[in-house]
Amino acid sequence: MPDIYFLLKFLHLLGAAILFGTGIGIAFFQFIANRSNAAATAAPILRIVVLADFVFTASAVVLQPATGVALAFAAGHAFSDGWLAASIALYLFIGCCWLPVVVIQIRMRDLAVAAAAEGSALPERYHRLMRVWFWLGWPAFAAILAIYWLMIARPDFGSM
Repeated sequence: MPDIYFLLKFLHLLGAAILFGTGIGIAFFQFIANRSNAAATAAPILRIVVLADFVFTASAVVLQPATGVALAFAAGHAFSDGWLAASIALYLFIGCCWLPVVVIQIRMRDLAVAAAAEGSALPERYHRLMRVWFWLGWPAFAAILAIYWLMIARPDFGSM
């Protein structure tokens, strides 16, 4: 049987890969849907985007802190260790960006589905929501990259 630390680390890395991969994939498909500017194209893509966020991202969002806390205990790290405290703060920041994005994606999906059913163009509200979605995504993406760096480098910031 594999030791518990290895299993936790494997699950933590898997969760990180799912979060990053799903996030970048969703961003790509959302960008393609928006770029098409066609409700008939955007509607099915946004249905998949919303589903992927719930199935993959939401699962990994739960997995990450569960395995992260267990790993910290198993390795004897204190949550006040600078790199770990910074990682947790960035993770919470990402959540503050992601939660509104989920609501925005659902609204955009609904607007695209309604416009496609009517045979009309995507409404201006859809485009406004897309701009907010876009600007929430960049800081979250940068924070994910920072967490990856912190987890690998574990710089000595001292205790926080």
